[in-house]
Amino acid sequence: MLEIVVETENWERHVRASAEELAGLIRRIGGEGDRFLVVQRVPDLPGVFAQVWHENGGGYEVEHRDGAGQFQARAGGPEAVITAITGWARQEPGWDAGLDFSPLDLAPAAEAPPLDLADDERTQLEERVREALTGGYASRSQLTELAEEFLVTEDRRPVSREQAAALVDRLWLERVAEQATWRGETDPERLTRAFGALQESGITARENFTCCRTCGQDEIGAEAAPDARGYVYFHSQCTEAAAAGHGLRLLFGGFDGSADTTTAVGQEVVTALEAAGLQVEWNRDPGRAIAVTPLEWRRRLVG
Repeated sequence: MLEIVVETENWERHVRASAEELAGLIRRIGGEGDRFLVVQRVPDLPGVFAQVWHENGGGYEVEHRDGAGQFQARAGGPEAVITAITGWARQEPGWDAGLDFSPLDLAPAAEAPPLDLADDERTQLEERVREALTGGYASRSQLTELAEEFLVTEDRRPVSREQAAALVDRLWLERVAEQATWRGETDPERLTRAFGALQESGITARENFTCCRTCGQDEIGAEAAPDARGYVYFHSQCTEAAAAGHGLRLLFGGFDGSADTTTAVGQEVVTALEAAGLQVEWNRDPGRAIAVTPLEWRRRLVG
């Protein structure tokens, strides 16, 4: 897998796409509503990306941006583009040698004015953004929206979009630097591995799914494959509790609604979690959530 996220014009999002998947996406674009893709690193870094534009019957426009500026090249066919973007994703030296890149003359972005907030408001705002960063599922754009709206009242919007983005980028990079010191597989990564195994075995498994249990129970059925036996998920409030050090509650059940199926699904979930190296508390009561505890919540950012 490549440490990238690929987003397409038609709202597809491919996290850690393989080189083959990336090549397929580049070859695919060109039709109405599917003419470009943007590639970001994992974790996303402000001002660092590559993108490709192609319309059927025409060539390819390739751009990339980093600390030295933004650059553009053109190609007649997809193969040179695939080679370049794959090299960019792998951070290979000389990845851009196959295309003739030239700098784009872009006006410098205006700096956001300093935040005009009381100390307590600034503290509350930064704490809220850091909580979401610790949860680990929000993108920079989602965090920017959170920061912009957090202090809004009926007659006051004290944080502009630009100020919110600047704040988020600063705190995001702090978290990226912090996670660079982590070594080995983290508990959230063990959880993701267990959920992947459950998904493959016929249990619909979703992380940070919906805002609450009511919405989760209403919507989990739409996520299931036709042959899925049951489900397991945790919602965003569970994520917040786990990030605060209170362990993680998993909600589960069988799609046939029977207690026996729910108990069987619960046991499969416990087995998968333990196989991934996590500790679990559950008394085989189909009406009781599975608790993953103790749990050190270190989820690496994606973006």
